Amino acid sequence: MSIQTLVAAAVTLVAASLPAGAETLRIIALGDSLTAGHGLAASEAFTGRLEAALRDRGHDIVIVNAGVSGDTASDGLARLDWSVGDDADAVLVELGANDALRGVDPAITRDALDKLLTRLEERGLPVLLAGMRAPPNLGADYGEAFNPIYAELAAAHGAILYPFFLDGVAARQDLNQPDGIHPNAEGVAVIVEGILPSVEALIAKVKTAD
Repeated sequence: MSIQTLVAAAVTLVAASLPAGAETLRIIALGDSLTAGHGLAASEAFTGRLEAALRDRGHDIVIVNAGVSGDTASDGLARLDWSVGDDADAVLVELGANDALRGVDPAITRDALDKLLTRLEERGLPVLLAGMRAPPNLGADYGEAFNPIYAELAAAHGAILYPFFLDGVAARQDLNQPDGIHPNAEGVAVIVEGILPSVEALIAKVKTAD
C-alpha cells in the first residue's frame, strides 16, 4: 500500500469520526472601542471574555475582534466588507456609542445602521444588534430620537436585539476605567454575563439556518 493511499485512508477515518457538519463557528464582533477592548489586555477584552465564556458552555466558536476605537456607525458601514469576510457565520454589531458621545444627528446613525444591516441581511448572515443609549446630558429630544433606533431596526431586519450593551455597567465608577466611559475588566465580565444568552440565541440561529 502506498504512502498516498495510507494518508487518504487516515483522512477518511478522521473525517468519519467527526460529528456531521462539525466546524468552528466564526462570529465577527463589529464595533468600536467597547468591542476593541480599549485599555485592556486581550484576555480581558469583550471578545476574549465572550469567546472563553461560550467555550466553557461547550460551543466550538471563535469571536473575531473587529472593533476599531473611535468608530461611528458610519465608519463601521464604510469598512463592513473587509471587516466581515466570507468566512463569517454571524455578526455581532456594537456601534453608535461614539455617535451619541459626539452628538451626531440620530438620523445619520439610523441610516448607517440600516444600510449595514441591509447588507448583512443580503449576505444571509444572522445578526445580533447591541443597542446603545444617548447620554442624558444631550437632552430629552436627542434621547427620544436616538434610543429607539436599535429596537426599530432589529425588528425591521429580523436581527436579535440586546437592548443596551452597557447594561449594568454604565455610570458605575467601580466597573469603568478612570475615563468613566470604557469598562474595566470587572465591567466587561458583567457585559459578557448579560449578553451571553443573546449570543447563544445567535448561535442557535446559525445552526438552524444550516
